[in-house]
Formats: sequence, C-alpha cells, structure tokens
Amino acid sequence: MKRNYFFSILLFFCFTSSFAQDSLSTKKIKILPVPTFGYSPETKTYVGAVALFTLNLYQDQLTRTSNAKIEFGYTWNKQIIVETQWNYFFRDEAWFTRGWIHFSKYPDLYYGIGSDTQANGEIKFESNRTIIDIDALKKIKTNVFAGAGIRYYSYGKMSYFENVNPYPELESSTSIGLKVIFLKDSRNNILNPTTGTYLDLNNSYNIDGSFYSKLGIDWRKYFTLKYNRNHVLAGRVYSNFTFGEPPFYDYSLIGGDKFVRGYLYGRFRDYHFSTLQLEYRMKLFWRFGLAGFGGMSMVYHEIDQIDQQTFKPNAGLGLRFLVDKTENTNLRIDYAIGSNGQDGFYITFGEAF
Repeated sequence: MKRNYFFSILLFFCFTSSFAQDSLSTKKIKILPVPTFGYSPETKTYVGAVALFTLNLYQDQLTRTSNAKIEFGYTWNKQIIVETQWNYFFRDEAWFTRGWIHFSKYPDLYYGIGSDTQANGEIKFESNRTIIDIDALKKIKTNVFAGAGIRYYSYGKMSYFENVNPYPELESSTSIGLKVIFLKDSRNNILNPTTGTYLDLNNSYNIDGSFYSKLGIDWRKYFTLKYNRNHVLAGRVYSNFTFGEPPFYDYSLIGGDKFVRGYLYGRFRDYHFSTLQLEYRMKLFWRFGLAGFGGMSMVYHEIDQIDQQTFKPNAGLGLRFLVDKTENTNLRIDYAIGSNGQDGFYITFGEAF
C-alpha cells in the first residue's frame, strides 16, 4: 500500500501571514494568503496558493461571520487543481448560501466497491473533474433554514496508468442532481465552533443515464467544558445512503480530511456509510492548541450485511495554530491512523466538523 503524505511549509507562511493580516484586511473583510509547497508519490512536487476570506459585512449580532476559500495548485506532473468554497450569511441570516466549485486533472487510486476491497486490487487512474455543488437556503426561524441545491459532477477523459481497467464501473460519467435541504445551525463559529448544534438533512435526486438518490444526515454537537472554558468536546454522527445505481464517484465513501481521517479518500465505498466521531480540543499557550480524535465507521451494502469487516476505526492527534484571533480561525494539522495500515496527514483551515 502506497503512503500518500503531503509535506508542506504551510505552517511557516501562516506564522508570518498571521502577523501581517492588518495590511491585507479591512474592517469587514480579511484575506489570509498562504503559499504552499508539497510532495506526494502521485503528484510529485506540488506548488500552489490558498487565500482564506472571512467576511463580516453587516457587523451585527444577528449575522455570523461568513467565510470563503480559493485554492490553486500545480504539480510537476502537469496536473492542476482549482477550487473555491464558501459559506455566506446575508443580513440577519435571512438567507444562507454555501457552495463548492472544483476543477482538477489529478491521479487517483481506485479499489472497487465494498468494505473488504484489497490493497493489491488498486488501479491508478486519471480524469478531468468538474464539480459544482451550490445550495441556497432561507431562514424559517432563528437558526433554522430550508432550501434547495444543485449538483453537477463530471469525471471525463478517463485514462489508466497500466492501460488495464478491471472495474467496469470505472468509466467517464456526468451526473446532474437537485437537492432539498433542512438545516439547523446554532454554531457560534462556522470554521471553529465551540458551542451549538448542527443538523443537516438533505436528499438529492440525480441522473447520470439512470436515476439514483442520496440521503445525507449530519448531526454535530459542541460543548465548552465548565471546568475549563479552553476545552471543547465535539461529536458528530453522519450517515450517507445511496439508492439506485450511482457512478463510481457517487457511492458513499470514507476518508480525507473531513470524513474519517486516517483513510485514503475513497479507499472504501459502498451504497451506505455511517460514522460516529468524537474530538477533544484544548488551547495550550499563545496561539497553539491540541486535539485528540477518533471514532468508528461502517461501510455497507445493506443493513443485514453488516459484519466485523464493515467496521472501520480511526484515531489521531492534531496541532492547532490560531491564524486569526478575531474570528477564531485555526490552521489544522492532523495525523490519523485507520485499520489495515491506513493513515493520513492533513493540513487545512478550520476543523473537520
């Protein structure tokens, strides 16, 4: 099994950038630019830049701070990654929009479908990926929203590094979908919450030549401990259920820096996925903090097929560096381990949940 570490001098630039924010910010908008440099076996040398925006345009107690991210990356293998993400509250939070627009030409590893796929069954492939995922929600009461969204996923110009593809589902595909969404969000901060509740119920209806649907349930709770206000306990219960026959990229899958750290993103995928994750966060001194996290996940085809093989544990430790005291925005550096020799190293802004 190949290890895929992403080494970076990101932390160094965040140290220097955090002291230079005043020159790049106004009273309502802050911009934190961060050059990046890295290496992984798939991409070789990687260079790029990330700009993190925090937006407090209305400056009232009823409207939380919004955020956005723009990222560009280029590798020695002539691969590119361009994406933007945002969470934006309108005045008095009467409306809320969030989104992700992504384009990449990027190599990846595929292991097939199921919770018991083998490491020696991997195939390396490349594709041009375009993702547009945008939601618009209206407030129906304090901290409660309802709305709709659109999904456009395209994996095109597929190529296989060994010119062999043993998986018939691993082929070019485009899917278009519509979402209906119910959201309750009382978190005090989007990127680094310390109190509040988050509940996201969404159902998408998608077409990629055949019809399939996806149901997502995301519940999170945050507790600031009474004995020490610098300690936070966060919990997440997340499930994603897929019905019908989706393209290979739209099965329920685990891994990455958001969902079950410690596994390669997409290492295991099947129709359904459920996870329980807990994280304990504490401030240490100056701008530094620590976090310990772990949980148990399941990747399964049907409920009655759940067995020992479907369970995927993970655990890890992380370092936090506060890059914006006003908005309480952290740089997150995590290392996590999973089962069967899986592990992962992550550097990003904001908490995983």
